[in-house]
Amino acid sequence: MTATISQQSLPLPPGNFGLPLLGETLNFLCDPDYLEKRQKQYGFIFKTNLFGHPTVVTMGADANRQLFTQEKMHLASRWPECTRALLGSGSLLIQTGNEHQNRRKIFHKVFQPKIIEQSFSSIESISRSYLDKWERMGTFNWFPELSKFSLDVACKFLISLDTSNDDHFSKLFEKWGDGLFSVPIPLPWTKFGRALHSRKQLLIRIEEIVRERQQQSHPGQDLLGMLLQAQDEDGNKLSLQEVKEQVLTFLFGGHDTAASTLTSMCLFLAQFPEVLANARAEQRQLGLEEPLTVERLKQMNYLDQVLKEVLRVNPPGAFGFRRVTKEFEVNGYRVPQDWTVVYLFKRSHQDTSVYTQPECFDPGRFAPERAEDKAKPFGYLPFGGGLRECPGKEFAKLEMKLLTAMLLREYEWELVSGQNLNFVQFPTPYPYDGLKVKFRRLASQH
Repeated sequence: MTATISQQSLPLPPGNFGLPLLGETLNFLCDPDYLEKRQKQYGFIFKTNLFGHPTVVTMGADANRQLFTQEKMHLASRWPECTRALLGSGSLLIQTGNEHQNRRKIFHKVFQPKIIEQSFSSIESISRSYLDKWERMGTFNWFPELSKFSLDVACKFLISLDTSNDDHFSKLFEKWGDGLFSVPIPLPWTKFGRALHSRKQLLIRIEEIVRERQQQSHPGQDLLGMLLQAQDEDGNKLSLQEVKEQVLTFLFGGHDTAASTLTSMCLFLAQFPEVLANARAEQRQLGLEEPLTVERLKQMNYLDQVLKEVLRVNPPGAFGFRRVTKEFEVNGYRVPQDWTVVYLFKRSHQDTSVYTQPECFDPGRFAPERAEDKAKPFGYLPFGGGLRECPGKEFAKLEMKLLTAMLLREYEWELVSGQNLNFVQFPTPYPYDGLKVKFRRLASQH
């Protein structure tokens, strides 16, 4: 769509730009109710200033449809300066155009169904070691543990590395991730400054891993192996810097999002006993004595519905950032060239034109007879959408279903009273106090 005279005469969305320079960036980062307040004030589209750019924030299935169907002609990636600096120009999240398309083809080879299913036994083994550990611990904060678990799984699958005894590696990732959405002041005591330092150390460690792999007779079939064999648009090998930054990006994407969703899953199962009882009943119907397999996971229809509802209520990637390359229109409003568009998946999942009582936790909305996520195109986007949908979503779902099935079959947990269960939103959602639980084996499993 070109910018016609009639389009140029369209109004800008309602809203305000906030403070000079900062705009409403601090509200966006620090106020968990900021987006809800603006939605009530302005509706499903409004203008503001975030991270130094005039910005249009959109939500809802109709706006998503307009954005994603026009994405190729009108939008390109634009993450905040802090995010770009910590990911690097060699990251798939930052790359655009032909370069981005070329790299996605590489990553789709890694996430083929056959290769994902071959990872089942290693995920099950890592899951078992953590379940045994949590049983011994008894009372603990679950989110940090799930972060370590999912990092171990990601490292094993993506770069064939065992990090089960490397706490330093996971702590570096935690500090690096904390700065991905922050005010980009590179001082040692700021979140951003600490994140830059952690990035440097992570890239040193990743380079060691890359160079060790390069000495082997065959690069392997994991993500790292694919990157070492890949060629760019001109037929050249990828640079060492890009290989390192792609590995960093996928290790983050492969563990932080899974840890966030698993934490939400464990919280909601504890908060909704009827859902927990139904999920346990499905496991009994499938046979507790039967070993878990990929095929058996595919038969867990109710667990699928629970996972979908967790991802609706608390999607790990709650928003996306794009730069407007050519002026266009959304919902009757003009979006000028070089502005930023931020689209909100989490708020879109509250769209009452798609979901019945969206404020309620209701896995049944995904049952075949209701299928609320099919009510409108682009109404359900837990892994993003359009040209930048998460390429590893099927791997993430396998990992999350497998660990949850093992939990349902063998363990129980209760929430420790007095903790703050409100969610931190950046870089991915998790409870403020880390989800403190008392964890034990089911009485029937002793």
